[in-house]
Amino acid sequence: MKKTKWLSTILSIAVFGTLLTGCGPTPTPAPNNSGAAGTAEAPAAAGEYRFGKIDIPGKDGALCGAPIYIAYDKGFFAEEGFDVNLISADFETRKIGLNNGSIPIVNGDFQFFPSIENGVDVKVVDGLHEGCIKFAVRPDSDITSVEDLRGKKIGVDEIGGTPHQVASLWLENAGISADPADNEVSFLPFSDGNLEFAALENGEIDVAALWDPLGSIHEKAGDVKIIFDLGTDEYFAGRFCCFLYASNKVLKENPEEVAALLRAYRKAQEWIYENPEEAVNIITEKNYAAIEDKELAVELVKSYGYPSSSDHAQDWDKRVQDDVRYFVDGLSSIGYLESDPEEFAKNIYQKVDL
Repeated sequence: MKKTKWLSTILSIAVFGTLLTGCGPTPTPAPNNSGAAGTAEAPAAAGEYRFGKIDIPGKDGALCGAPIYIAYDKGFFAEEGFDVNLISADFETRKIGLNNGSIPIVNGDFQFFPSIENGVDVKVVDGLHEGCIKFAVRPDSDITSVEDLRGKKIGVDEIGGTPHQVASLWLENAGISADPADNEVSFLPFSDGNLEFAALENGEIDVAALWDPLGSIHEKAGDVKIIFDLGTDEYFAGRFCCFLYASNKVLKENPEEVAALLRAYRKAQEWIYENPEEAVNIITEKNYAAIEDKELAVELVKSYGYPSSSDHAQDWDKRVQDDVRYFVDGLSSIGYLESDPEEFAKNIYQKVDL
């Protein structure tokens, strides 16, 4: 059922700040390869960098940002002609960078779609990974499924953020209104996942929608029960939760640059698929993401569905386009998008010739 404009209004105010950080928590600067805090510098490459120095937001600390860390650390960006500078960038920096082309590419969730509708000048150019959000309840909770959420309080990182959107889709598909005016559920925002978990423990909320690895860490410790996993839920399983978005300015003026970036990302995805344990070693030892349990980190990285070279060779672009349309339809059905779904899905995706 098509909802009122409440969701579009919320998203036009709140969505862009979190989605441009990609999947994961609020950005926090990560140490460089030497282990000391500071600006990361790309590994040296033979010869000159064809595309020169570029900035890529890649210091958000999210485990599912692995392709960025690996493309940087293993020299895949350098091989494709880029002297990459990994940066922490706030909302205004990213918006300005994408629109003027100084930031050519970012990773972001499907919650990016309403921001494109509101004027952000980017295109979906590839898929990045699956999964990475879990909904947790207390171990003694009688909540076991979405049908039990009517009248409950749900913690999220931000109203309009990806966990909020995912919860809204999950609720609406089960016939429960996510519109606060209907008073069927309520959402409480927490700027930090640990604060959200504390609120769950003390009963301030009934459900915590948590980014990996926090939900998985507490599940393994027996502190919570997981009632929803983005990677395994029937509606979301096997589909991208995170895409790559390219600056439309760069796409128009230098499509070869975007193609080279995508080749670097794909090399990284394939390398992670082949070497998940080594990828985790790099990510943890160089502090790209904060997780001490390497066994759990490997399990999570494998669950994100990073593709192999054969996956990329088998209708990969069609899969990306199909998932764009799938989530456009879903977001349109609950009022997150107001455009014609077929036309909008066609307009926001661009296949890049690699």
